[in-house]
Amino acid sequence: MTVTLMWEARAVPGRGADLLEWARAQRLPAVPLRRETFTAAQDRVLVLTWWDAPEGAPVPELPEPPADLLTRPVHRWSFVSHGVADGAGEELLGDAPGRPDPGAAPSS
Repeated sequence: MTVTLMWEARAVPGRGADLLEWARAQRLPAVPLRRETFTAAQDRVLVLTWWDAPEGAPVPELPEPPADLLTRPVHRWSFVSHGVADGAGEELLGDAPGRPDPGAAPSS
């Protein structure tokens, strides 16, 4: 199962670049399957990490940034993947319920 952790923080106005630099420099105690970092309006920084873990399992996450960078506490949410689709909605991976694993041997 793939668990995705979403970590989102909002910087003090004008400090978005500092928050981004801080977030990108953070190392986790374990290596995720994937990690992406985004920015958005209002000096927001979003980090998504993907983990091979059961639903509800604790997964490593970024710590709280220095208080002088933030306008509010960090928001964190954990999600469970139910498949990956292309832009037309066609599933690309087999981890969705009821969908066979494309890497599995054919059944006889």
